[in-house]
Amino acid sequence: MTIIQDTSGLIAIAQQTRQAASKLALLDTEGKNQALEAIAQALELAKDEILQANMADCEAASVEGIAKPLYKRLQLDEHKLRDAIAGVRDVGKLADPVGQVQIHRELDTGLVLKRITCPLGVLGIIFEARPEAAIQIVSLAIKSGNGVILKGGKEAIRSCAAIVKAIKQGLSQTAVNSEAVQLLTTREETLELLNLDKYVDLIIPRGSNSFVQFVQDNTRIPVLGHAEGICHLYIDKAADIAKAIKVTVDAKIQYAAACNAIETLLIHQSIAAEFLPKIAESLQIVDVELKGDQRTLEILPNIAKAIDIDWETEYSDFILSIKIVDSIEEAIAHINEYGSRHTEAIMTEDLAAVETFFGLVNAAGVFHNCSTRFADGFRYGFGAEVGISTQQMPPRGPVGLEGLITYKYQMTGDGHIVAAYTGKNAQSFTHQDLG
Repeated sequence: MTIIQDTSGLIAIAQQTRQAASKLALLDTEGKNQALEAIAQALELAKDEILQANMADCEAASVEGIAKPLYKRLQLDEHKLRDAIAGVRDVGKLADPVGQVQIHRELDTGLVLKRITCPLGVLGIIFEARPEAAIQIVSLAIKSGNGVILKGGKEAIRSCAAIVKAIKQGLSQTAVNSEAVQLLTTREETLELLNLDKYVDLIIPRGSNSFVQFVQDNTRIPVLGHAEGICHLYIDKAADIAKAIKVTVDAKIQYAAACNAIETLLIHQSIAAEFLPKIAESLQIVDVELKGDQRTLEILPNIAKAIDIDWETEYSDFILSIKIVDSIEEAIAHINEYGSRHTEAIMTEDLAAVETFFGLVNAAGVFHNCSTRFADGFRYGFGAEVGISTQQMPPRGPVGLEGLITYKYQMTGDGHIVAAYTGKNAQSFTHQDLG
């Protein structure tokens, strides 16, 4: 493992990563898939070492009083590791996103234009405590032909070191230079990384809203931002009650620490009296703490009162805020005011309400009659994800391979000059698509 001592050292590492990435960009699909299989096998062989490293991270984090949601993300058991390794192989099965011809057009006889997909170059990924994210990110980077510089959370330093060690060992047996994958270990390196706009093409931060904002404010490198996941589930007046209870429970408790778990439940006033006691019973059985607005308290007097800060809080825990609304329009207004543009869902059997919700809610994901927990690159069939983008510009939502490529225009002529297409006797372009 390379430990960076100063800025010049980090620059040298970034240069090595860029050189390795330039060769990786030219590697064919078979070569990249072989590298992914080698990574999967190396991770399997290093399973015990990785899990022991994670146990050490978890023990140290407990001593330091790590927050409960962050601790859940930090934990890497055999099941999580097995799924992450399966994800590497799933990425190998995906179509190669590099070298795809998006435009093939004759501009004139003998003058042909192509638009071809290509890798971005070098990715800088700064992620939270989830160590398995390193596995997902590297697999997507390799398949898309990119080098990657990783910076995991300090809580997961041992886990990430063991994972990257195994990945590099796997790559050493392939056509991919192991220098295409690097791991940084200190906060100082994070700050230095943000200044490497000459060598790093995209920064993807995964952490708190304040951290993502800090990254955006302190770099000239393009940033693909995902901060908070303040997700809502709206129970419409035309909702199927039994279906709504099942989805609400899943969206809150299936993995409460995830960014796509709901934090606020909005309920139409016409069904609140029937729905609230039933959902409260279902959630309190599994020890979910409920907080409600004044109208909710009139139906559920034994829960805590929600205050303004609750509507803008990502609990990442077994806590749920509840608000009664008079209309779908009020629900949408609340979502657009307090949501983080991550994932929002509606429960209803009224298709007109669905159209209204889908059309007016501003979020990367808008769901109907299903759990927000489906907002995930693996579940979307992307193999894995490097993160979730909540920005307006694409890529948006779970970012898989398609978010890690760009394109270039290639033109071939035969002595063609622009002057021939200007003036009184200008030639005409044919602009004929060649398929």
